[in-house]
Amino acid sequence: MNLQQLEYLSILAKVQNYTQAAKILHVTQPTISYSITNLEKELGTELFEKHGRNIVLTKQGELFNKGASQALQILNNTTEELKREQNKDNVVKVASLRTLFYSWLPNTIKNFTTSFSPSEIQPKFKFTSSNGYSKAILNNLLEINCDIAFCSKVNNHPDIDYFPVVEQNLVLITPLDHPLADLESVDLVDTLKYKQITFSPTSGLSSELKQLFSLCGGMPESIYEVEEDEAVAGMVSAGFGIGVVPDMYNLKSLPLSIIPIRFPVWHRLIYMATLKGHYQTPASRAFINFVKETTHLKNNITQI
Repeated sequence: MNLQQLEYLSILAKVQNYTQAAKILHVTQPTISYSITNLEKELGTELFEKHGRNIVLTKQGELFNKGASQALQILNNTTEELKREQNKDNVVKVASLRTLFYSWLPNTIKNFTTSFSPSEIQPKFKFTSSNGYSKAILNNLLEINCDIAFCSKVNNHPDIDYFPVVEQNLVLITPLDHPLADLESVDLVDTLKYKQITFSPTSGLSSELKQLFSLCGGMPESIYEVEEDEAVAGMVSAGFGIGVVPDMYNLKSLPLSIIPIRFPVWHRLIYMATLKGHYQTPASRAFINFVKETTHLKNNITQI
């Protein structure tokens, strides 16, 4: 007895005609007849009997077909479930800072997917939504809403592994008509007398900038606290104050003066964060390994 015989039995029981069953199954009529005859011999009973020009199930056939249909349904359901699980294994769930989407993350994913041969199934990426700042992204990771997070190191959580992937320059941004706007470079000590747009404590940059300004001997007056880099840039371009942000591509699209910081010398690190002991799908493991093998920070001090 095999699966093909059960499938033939199921179709034949429904249409009650060998010719119609053969058309549905795309086989010859003798093929079905031979298969059913062998099944009857194995079971030691007749499954069908003639009824005019058609055939119908015998009582024994009805009993066997009922059990066979249930078995086929269970097998089909299990097969579909297996396919769904296999599809999940091919998905990489990612949460990331928005600034990485300008260049680094899309290029990294492109290089990863093109490393597969044409005969291999390429992994699919699913991007988990978040508020866009590091603490929210890490909460997504801790709640297992994603497998991999790209963000700042907000804390030294014992369940999170951090791997540095991008080192980014910090710059001062000012409105075009600001007294500092024409400087070629700036010492942050000279910015302390001006009102600034700063990062709220929920942002990974907040603690970094506190360390940065501590080297300058003071803290700037914060007129507004926001969570994201883009928000700082927008507020500065509207003339509310000045700010220190990562050097991002989208800064050039705003009416801003972008000034390199001469002192203190500082770079912002962005990390790939993963949960210790968390099951990673084969696709996620492959991507994590690819990032680690291809990341060289000395070549990654860049605009993102």
